[in-house]
Amino acid sequence: MYAPGVNSSTNLSYNNDRPPSAEAVEMASDPASGGFFNSDYKKHDDLKQMLDSNKDNLKLEAMKRIIGMVAKGREASDLFPAVVKNVVSKNIEVKKLVYVYLVRYAEEQQDLALLSISTFQRALKDPNQLIRASALRVLSSIRVTMIVPIVMLAIKDAAADMSPYVRKTAAHAIPKLYSLDQDQKEELIQVLEKLLSDKTTLVVGSAVMAFEEVCPDRIDLIHKNFRKLCSLLVDVDEWGQVVIINMLTRYARTQFTDPNVNEIDEEEENKRPFYEDEDDGDESQPEKRAPSLDPDHRLLLRSAKPLLQSRNAAVVLSVAQLYHHTAPKSEVNQVSKAMIRLLRSHREVQDIVLTSIAAIATRRKSMFEPFLKSFFVRTSDATHIKLLKLEILTSLASDSNVGIILRELQTYVAAHDPPFVAAAIQAIGRCASNIKEVTDTCLNGLVSLLSNKDQAVVAESVVVIKKLLQTQPSAHREIIIQMAKLVDNVSVPQARASILWLLGEYSERVPKIAPDVLRKMAKSFTNEEDIVKLQVMTLAVKLCLTNPKQTKLLCQYVLQLAKYDQNYDLRDRARFLRHIVFPGDAGAGGATRLSKQAKKIFLAPKPAPVPESQFKDREQFQLGSLSHYINTKTNGYQELPSFPLEAPDPKARDVETAPEIAEEAPLFTKKVSSKNKASFYSDSESPDDESEENSSDEEDDDEEEEEQSNSEKDGEESDTEDEESSEPEEAPKVKKIESSKAKPKKEVVLDESDNDEESEESSSSESGSESDTEDDSSEPEKAPRKAAAKPVKPSTTSTPAKSKKSNLDLLLELDDVPAFTPVMTPSLGGFLTPMTTPSTAVKTQLFPDIQPASAVISPKSTSELLNKINSGGLEIKYRFTRAPHLYSQSMTSVELTFHNHSPEELTNIRIGDRPTSGDISIHEFAAISALLPGSSIMGTLGVDFADSTQPVNFEILIDGEKSCPVALKAPVGELIRAATMSEEHFLKQQNNLRGMHENNAKFSFPKSCQDLRGLSNRILTTANLGPISSSDSTTLRFAAQTLSSRSIVLVSLQSGDNQNVNLTVNCEKMVIGSMLITQLKACLTD
Repeated sequence: MYAPGVNSSTNLSYNNDRPPSAEAVEMASDPASGGFFNSDYKKHDDLKQMLDSNKDNLKLEAMKRIIGMVAKGREASDLFPAVVKNVVSKNIEVKKLVYVYLVRYAEEQQDLALLSISTFQRALKDPNQLIRASALRVLSSIRVTMIVPIVMLAIKDAAADMSPYVRKTAAHAIPKLYSLDQDQKEELIQVLEKLLSDKTTLVVGSAVMAFEEVCPDRIDLIHKNFRKLCSLLVDVDEWGQVVIINMLTRYARTQFTDPNVNEIDEEEENKRPFYEDEDDGDESQPEKRAPSLDPDHRLLLRSAKPLLQSRNAAVVLSVAQLYHHTAPKSEVNQVSKAMIRLLRSHREVQDIVLTSIAAIATRRKSMFEPFLKSFFVRTSDATHIKLLKLEILTSLASDSNVGIILRELQTYVAAHDPPFVAAAIQAIGRCASNIKEVTDTCLNGLVSLLSNKDQAVVAESVVVIKKLLQTQPSAHREIIIQMAKLVDNVSVPQARASILWLLGEYSERVPKIAPDVLRKMAKSFTNEEDIVKLQVMTLAVKLCLTNPKQTKLLCQYVLQLAKYDQNYDLRDRARFLRHIVFPGDAGAGGATRLSKQAKKIFLAPKPAPVPESQFKDREQFQLGSLSHYINTKTNGYQELPSFPLEAPDPKARDVETAPEIAEEAPLFTKKVSSKNKASFYSDSESPDDESEENSSDEEDDDEEEEEQSNSEKDGEESDTEDEESSEPEEAPKVKKIESSKAKPKKEVVLDESDNDEESEESSSSESGSESDTEDDSSEPEKAPRKAAAKPVKPSTTSTPAKSKKSNLDLLLELDDVPAFTPVMTPSLGGFLTPMTTPSTAVKTQLFPDIQPASAVISPKSTSELLNKINSGGLEIKYRFTRAPHLYSQSMTSVELTFHNHSPEELTNIRIGDRPTSGDISIHEFAAISALLPGSSIMGTLGVDFADSTQPVNFEILIDGEKSCPVALKAPVGELIRAATMSEEHFLKQQNNLRGMHENNAKFSFPKSCQDLRGLSNRILTTANLGPISSSDSTTLRFAAQTLSSRSIVLVSLQSGDNQNVNLTVNCEKMVIGSMLITQLKACLTD
């Protein structure tokens, strides 16, 4: 232990607080000591001494302590003179910390900071990039108009710096200078344009941030950088991703047309008058159709989609708002799972995400219906989180799930959180109002709550019942009587007012009870709350008009009491009502026009209230913004623009590199083409011949280097690399094989590969495959490449052409390139099978150790899809064949058996409406023109379940008119396809899929079989799995891939001690893995 007041050097160096020896300072910090009124000139004296010393280690230690004080929020501005002197220190570490301090206090101590401007200017040329960036940061933090030119020159120099970190700092300095002097806007825009064209991910996010601060309306600066921003989006830091996505959302709303214009028009079509001329609607229909999605629009959505897996909640939410505001309706559902994942985050994140989900659910209910249980309230949730979840649950309520929601709400009523209980009762009322089928059930449940011991529950139930009774009051006279009996017991003003309003509005249904209630309320009128007094006066007037014999005197008495009430609203209301009901008493001299119409005024039928979500009006704000969260426009909020009716010219986003290629082309036309070249190309194509031969002549000296580079190439070359290398290499290598014999078969393969590459380029923008990673520079080069490739086709009949086209090296490279041509496989349908898409081929190329296999067991059991009673005689049964579908490998093949049980012939049997939600798609069976009575026919249906276990709903049309809705649900074992791999690769993949991707179950051997081999048939019958050879006799292994996403599914069965079996399922899709192990365990334990 150290003695008081004594401290070692070690303790002193790590102590960020005041030194213990400064006892006067410690006493001055006590408010009772009067330290607020005394100046202590020895404050931080030891730090000042350390900063003035000649030893760098003492200066460094002092700066660490000072920065520690600043980080804790303590005041350290009095050390500014001592710190700023060390800006000339030669020690890099000291200088870095000095700049950190100066950035914090330069704005407060501007005069002292100006004395060191020359030092900052010298530091801008420092060899260390951190020093250059720190100097610029300090300069831009000095808020003095006098140094604006100096800061502008520093920003221009930093924008051209070799270091990306310095250029990033320059982008941060632009908004600071703009806020200091807005006259510099034009010069700053020039610098900003240069920074926006930067291809470094470290700079792009900061440049876009500066763009949003300085000139967010200059969309022309984004045109040429749009595709580059999309391609770099995944690699930018998380803060930059949020800024870029928000900016690109507004850009997309101004440059692309509305992809959902058809859906909007359908809603308007439903609102048209019934007798409106149908011809006019038919003529205008084609004009309103939504155009095809722009390739750049598709590029933006495809580039942002991977960010849904980001660990940063702000990034995920920004992608969600991008899809919500700009994506087609069928693709917006892709963000729902990512938003649900954010609900596992901190309470603050949950609040923002639930607010966004509540706003989305008002328009797109189907997005979050599959995740209904994620919005069930937990006891650990805060009150505001509970209220948001209740709002979402009521918005998602539909005929199919309202039973689940009402059971959940019923348990919430017994909670101990009064605001939450009140909201739960209101949610029950909203469900009852929106779904007529459960109105009576909800009303009976609310009436049972009237006997609850909790006054708050009773009061809220009364208010909700009052709103529900307005929909059909005649059918619920008993409820009105029961509520009238609660007047003596309920003390909540809002509930008492609701009961009085009901009695007055429907007094003719309870003629004996209403006057008696008015009598009781007249006695306690002076002690009631204002809201109750207003309803007492209203009840008195209504009863006076309908039953004047019993209530006229009571009405006069109540109005007389209100005339002298302290509340001026009550006094004014009393005078107003007296003039209408009793014109003679008010001195009007007889009945007035108002008094004659009194019954029509007070007893007019009133429409029932329509409960609406409080988030319905937030669509005007951008999702996830502060304005959207508080439902009020804030300072700095930028309005989300509307989609244009016609898209602007997309050529503005093209990068102009084609003229440069055209200028360089004549450099390769020095020699005349050879005879062999002349025989290969026609006369009209001579310029291309010359350019190719000249390029070959120039590269003859570098053939060895080219061959070495070709040997290092792999099968995943980009289009840009092909364009740069294939044309110069073609001519010299043709010379080498001129003497060799032509091989027509190889030449055909080469031509097809060229054609496939062209088709890949043309279809990549439409398919949106993830394998398409073209950058801006490759797109202008496509035109000359295609133009050069076209003349090859008509010359395939000549023998010399074949010998030249059979480039040996290129043919060898074809073995590494994924083949995109059709494969004649009997199981896949031969040439009837559509061409494999590039994304699928590349994906299978990435996993060469995993090969698809045919199903070991094909189930024979069938299930009923359509009942003969519901369809008028047509019965449809289905079974899963586990064979690849001819249309798409991602589809499940379903064999349908149609049988006509009716005495009449059924005609034109086909599929009607198909599902439009998510990625689910259907390839319909061939339409059945006629089905005779008692006959059967089979058909094949292809369904892409998109790795979802949700049923697919569609319609079967009979005779072209009768519609029969059906639902097809696939067991999880039919959503996978058998695969085979080596045992080593199986174990490797299993190790990679641990944690949440692994599911385990343990059970005993069933009585019917006592070894693992007996369980193998059960597993293969239940799920489409492929057996894996195992060196361990106590373990069975199976593998498969999901049909849609090709995710790996691994199943292992291991026998343990005491006749126990361990079942393990590893799958990238956690939901599929969990459901599969449940299904397998059920079949193995039967």
